Amino acid sequence: MQNAGKISDATSVRKRGGGSRHVLEVLRDEILELRLAPGTALDETALAARFAMSRSPVREALIRLSAVGLVQMLPNRSTIVAPLDIATLPRFVEAVDYLQRATTRLAARHRSEADLAAMTQAACDYDALCPGGKALALSEANKVFHMTIAHAGGNRYLAQSYERLLDEGRRILHFHFAHVRKSGSEFPLSPEHHRMVEAIKARDEAEADRLAHNHTRVFEDRIRDFMKVTYLEQPDLSGDMA
Repeated sequence: MQNAGKISDATSVRKRGGGSRHVLEVLRDEILELRLAPGTALDETALAARFAMSRSPVREALIRLSAVGLVQMLPNRSTIVAPLDIATLPRFVEAVDYLQRATTRLAARHRSEADLAAMTQAACDYDALCPGGKALALSEANKVFHMTIAHAGGNRYLAQSYERLLDEGRRILHFHFAHVRKSGSEFPLSPEHHRMVEAIKARDEAEADRLAHNHTRVFEDRIRDFMKVTYLEQPDLSGDMA
């Protein structure tokens, strides 16, 4: 009977998401929503107890989170949520700008009709989520849109680097989302997404490059506006932003 109970428990874990995948998805969302603050220690034993599983799938999930820059595995074998240093924002934006422009130019050169359909759908999906103001869903939809462009460019090395930056940027976006929520404003639609698709459709590399650069500036300006307003007053990031 004890063995039957263990089998039942294992089956339950698989239904919840398959061991390490389930742990990864839960921790990823908590990190992106800032419910797990930058610098928070992630103890494998405690996490194994929380998820009712062995440490092996927990460690596998942490390794995968480390690969996308959301956690840091330190030399002393401890693991923390990756720090988020606002002072490095200019360098982060610089990196995003270069990769965003490169992938968008390549998409204008290599896109297929199927790529255009995927971009258009992703842009519309993002806009459809704006009225609901669900920050986690919005940041995911924004990433999906930009990755449809990156994949259309056909350079997997650039796409992989760009995806990692987008994952890191999702945490930064939550500071902006917190400010929008606090001010009572609606989450803005993104006409820039649709303009980028039109330039890619026209195979206009120069215009695609210009629009991608301007889109980075929009992101930077929104974060700077947030920082100006909240420099002395930290936003409430503990509420339900999902």
